[in-house]
Amino acid sequence: MEGVYVIIMVTTATREEAETIACHLLEEKLIACANILDAVSSLFWWTGHIDRAKEHILLMKSRLDLFEKLSEEVKSLHSYEVPEILALPIAKGSQDYVEWLESCLR
Repeated sequence: MEGVYVIIMVTTATREEAETIACHLLEEKLIACANILDAVSSLFWWTGHIDRAKEHILLMKSRLDLFEKLSEEVKSLHSYEVPEILALPIAKGSQDYVEWLESCLR
């Protein structure tokens, strides 16, 4: 699956948690970069009722073949019982960006 690029989306309870996860994954070369979107309002089903939370969205660029390892690392650092860890396909990217992205990953 090398060469199949994805955006990994993870929500976190705090900005600090998002930064901790992003820095760890960067150091492990499991992601090439991360963006943190602050203070989004989330509504979701949890333990049989609709819940609400202020969260932060972590968007990370990676390769699909790194997803399982990346997911395990996120789970080990995350405060949620069931963290959101989704891989969204990148349909196309500029050649320069894709080459840079690949150069940053293991």
